[in-house]
Amino acid sequence: MFSHFLFFLLFETAQPSYGMFASVLPAEIVTSATAEVTATAPSLQQQNAPIKKTDSIGPVISAESVYAIDLNGGEPLFTRNVFARRQIASIAKLVTAMVILDNHNVFEKVIVSKNAATQEGSSMFLRSGEEITVENLLTGLLINSGNDAATALAEFDAGSESAFVSKMNAKAALLGLKDTHFSNAKGFDEAGNYSTAFDTMTFGRAAVSYPFIRKTVALKTAEVMSTDGRITHSLKSTNELLENPYFKIIGLKTGTTPEAGQSFVSLTEAPNDHEVLTVVLGSPDRFKETEILLDWVLRNFEFK
Repeated sequence: MFSHFLFFLLFETAQPSYGMFASVLPAEIVTSATAEVTATAPSLQQQNAPIKKTDSIGPVISAESVYAIDLNGGEPLFTRNVFARRQIASIAKLVTAMVILDNHNVFEKVIVSKNAATQEGSSMFLRSGEEITVENLLTGLLINSGNDAATALAEFDAGSESAFVSKMNAKAALLGLKDTHFSNAKGFDEAGNYSTAFDTMTFGRAAVSYPFIRKTVALKTAEVMSTDGRITHSLKSTNELLENPYFKIIGLKTGTTPEAGQSFVSLTEAPNDHEVLTVVLGSPDRFKETEILLDWVLRNFEFK
């Protein structure tokens, strides 16, 4: 079925290598700071937790930090360097979106500043002085990963991006993120802007509990307009695995900067109404390595 992964399947053996870490997330997780060390998985005493079919080596991927977890029961399926602090690039925009949705109605109107309209990097191509709804800015933030949208939303909410970042860090504290700090709303590389695969998994899990985020990150394309209908923004998702022929991927968020490298958080449907969240940080090929990780998870675990 997964013919283009056959090379990687040759690495499978009957020898035990990587184990699972038992958890009840977010506060009660039981894991090891040495992510490559094997640990057996004691009973979670939860119904419908995935069951490991066989012992096998882990997926052959090069990403520096990796997390795969069953969202239904909070069961870690694969881990690597989950507590290493790293730049996470635009994945941080999931927290930007949550802060906005916590504090605003999506129908509120925003006037785009020159500062927002001239942000570097990924963009939804806002214009200075344009009036646009919070809903449409969030759509551009999550689909196009618009840095202009992130700045416009931050300025609208708090008056300045620096003031908005304080709210992002307050949200991080509320979510129990111990190794996460934000210094901008976009995910730009900065010394004070970092997270870990573990914390990224935690806020990614929180993000998909927001109906607006869950719905929007599943869109391959969208078209939004200014409030007067004169300016149209055609959006195309940065998530290349949407509509993937092998996996039912339904989100979530990409990120790429020089220091973060290629990074990606994905949300994927698994058998029997399970969902798997994966985090791949610092990868040479985030989409292929996510496919390899998902292939390994779906072949090595039984989802009841």
